[in-house]
Amino acid sequence: MKILIVGAGGIGGFFGAKLHQAGADITYLLREKRQQLIQDQGLTVETPKGNFTIHPKTLLADQLEPVYDLIILTCKAFDLDGSLKSIAKASSKGIILPFLNGLTHLNTLDRQFGKERVMGGVAHIAATISESGSVKQLTELGTLTVGPRTPGQEALSQELFTLCKKTDFDAFYKDNIEQALWDKWVFLATLAGMTTICRGSIGEIAATPYGKDLSKRMFAECCAIAASCGYAIAQSTQVSSQEILTKEGSPFTASMLRDLLAGKRNEHQHILGDLIGFASPGSIDCPLLQIAYTHMAVESKNSA
Repeated sequence: MKILIVGAGGIGGFFGAKLHQAGADITYLLREKRQQLIQDQGLTVETPKGNFTIHPKTLLADQLEPVYDLIILTCKAFDLDGSLKSIAKASSKGIILPFLNGLTHLNTLDRQFGKERVMGGVAHIAATISESGSVKQLTELGTLTVGPRTPGQEALSQELFTLCKKTDFDAFYKDNIEQALWDKWVFLATLAGMTTICRGSIGEIAATPYGKDLSKRMFAECCAIAASCGYAIAQSTQVSSQEILTKEGSPFTASMLRDLLAGKRNEHQHILGDLIGFASPGSIDCPLLQIAYTHMAVESKNSA
C-alpha cells in the first residue's frame, strides 16, 4: 500500500514516522521550506520515551502523481481547502483518510470525492513542531483509530490497521468509525472549551471549587448534542472521558489553548461552533458551550 501523508506536523509527523519505522511505504507532501529541512536533517520525533530520526520520501505539490492507495490529511480544519488544492494531482484515485477535528469536514470531502472514497479516522495525540523543526510529543498519549465508512473500504481499513499494529503506538479498529469521531468530538470540545475559558490546565481547573462540576456540565451538553444526532456516547466512554477532564494535577490542555496563547489561528469554529450548530434549537440548551465559543470568537477577532 502506497501512502501519501499531507503535512509533517504533530499528527502526520508522529504517526507517519512510526509507520515508516514499521516498514510502511510513506511519502510526505510538504511545503518547500519544510521539505528542505527534512531533506537536510531528516524528520526528528521527540517523545517522552526517547527521540528518533527518519529520512522519508518527500514531494512538493507539483511533483505529485495519482499513484497512492491512501491519502492521509492531517491539516487543521481551517486549512482543508488548501490541502485539497495541494493534492489535486494525486487525488483522482485512492482513498482519502482525514484526521481532522470535528465532523463537518466529512461533508466537504464526500461532496468532492464521494463517500465511498472517504474513510474515517481519529487521532489522539498532544504534539507540536518545535523551534528546531522536530515533532515533539508532549505527553505519552498517542493512538489512532481507523475504520470503514462504506463496505468497499473494509479491506484497505484492515490493511492500514495491520500496519499500525506493527508500531508501538496504540491502534484501534472500529466498524462504526463515525461513532468514534463523535466520541472524540464531545471530549475535545469540552477540553478546548474549559481550558480556553479558564486559560489553564485540567488540573488547575479541577483544583478550584467549581471546576470539576463545570467541566462535567459542559461535557453533558456536548453528549446531549451527540445523542440528538443519533450518536449517543456510551456510559463507559463518558466515565473515562470525565475522569480525564477532571483529573487533579493533570497538565493536560487543548491545542486550541496553545494556539490562543501563541496568537495563532485556531479551530474554535470547527470544534465549538459546528458542534453548537448540531444542537436542536429549543430542545438542547448548551450555555457553557456557547460561552466558550463566544469567548474564542472574540479572542480570535481581537488577535486578527
